Amino acid sequence: FLKHHQNLYGNENTANAYNYGHLPEIILDGKGRGTAVKHYCLGRISHELIQVMPDNRTVIMGDDYTNGGFFMFIADKEKDLSAGTLYVAKYTAELNETSTAPIKWIKLGHTDSKTIEDLVNVRGIKADNIMESLTTAPADLSGYTQIVLDKKTLWIKLKEANNGFSKAEIELAAAFLETHRYAALKGGSMAFTKMEGTTVNIKDKVAYSALANIQDSMIEGKSSWVAAHNVKFKSTLKAGGVLAHDLKGSQVDHLNNVINSEWTPYQSHMILMGKDIPADSLGNTADPNNIASPDNLKFSETLRTLFIGEDSGNHTNNFLWAYNVETKSLDRILSTPAGAESTGLHAVDSVNGWTYIMSNFQHAGDSSSLPADLKAKVLANYNGGYSASVGYITADPVAPSIEKKA
Repeated sequence: FLKHHQNLYGNENTANAYNYGHLPEIILDGKGRGTAVKHYCLGRISHELIQVMPDNRTVIMGDDYTNGGFFMFIADKEKDLSAGTLYVAKYTAELNETSTAPIKWIKLGHTDSKTIEDLVNVRGIKADNIMESLTTAPADLSGYTQIVLDKKTLWIKLKEANNGFSKAEIELAAAFLETHRYAALKGGSMAFTKMEGTTVNIKDKVAYSALANIQDSMIEGKSSWVAAHNVKFKSTLKAGGVLAHDLKGSQVDHLNNVINSEWTPYQSHMILMGKDIPADSLGNTADPNNIASPDNLKFSETLRTLFIGEDSGNHTNNFLWAYNVETKSLDRILSTPAGAESTGLHAVDSVNGWTYIMSNFQHAGDSSSLPADLKAKVLANYNGGYSASVGYITADPVAPSIEKKA
């Protein structure tokens, strides 16, 4: 454990947690080289495959967390994520298996990356400067807000100006360094369990988010976990599903300020849901003819198809699926080795008349539920689980022939 932290942080005793959990952007120079830039202004959350909208300013983000939120960032300038405004979604009506729930966006704050980085590495702000976070109710509840985070009840309160930090700086630090707590304090719908990859269907102005599981903080009646967030599914669904968000402009935030984006999600509803089953003869605990624990999503405008990669213990072999939004047909198009995750997904439209669906898998054999003999054979084939395959599927949109490469 200590060696892991030494390798990860350099020095586990002096590493600052506020330097981690931020979104990196890889900027390519067109000559095969890239530069990594860390953005401190898109919220310190469990980012998972964010999506930049066609305006090159609006970013929507899932949160791979329990009691996580649905977040949006709008950059001040096109193609520049170094400054902008961060929002969290609040559902104003119940989101469940069959409903369409409207969204009110709560503005968390506006800043630039350098301001937050300087608070951390120049000014040396610490958690104790920002907020109190108690696991038991204080005797005097004045000024405290009760929230639920990671299935735990907390009582939180922002600090007043202290140690040279102004009240405004503390609020900025709360929004961009303690984003989960601050979003809950401000009334965001912090309810999702493992909201993962996001993608966009430009023609229809619809975005999609993968829900790996529908459980815990999302389920009605889980009174010890569920805050007043309006995300209330009737029953647990470990197989998860895909959530669609309709997009438009001229929206206002909770302060009645106009949101400067034509790509703002204004309502959400489920479009696909998996199906849990008793374990079958192959060890599947979700219907193999349907999705289970979707992880990464990409949309092909040319094929009008949503591609869905799985990372699930519910299917013995995880799959890549193709869901045509016109015909509503769902087709399984690729299977990974037992225990592996279907990942590396990308849809590249119309290159010399062809569409390429990039796909790979990782961690073959990584499942505690696999029979010992099967696990041993998979690991033997893939270098103890450290080897994988990278490839693509091509589809001709005119004459749909399929060619697979690896």
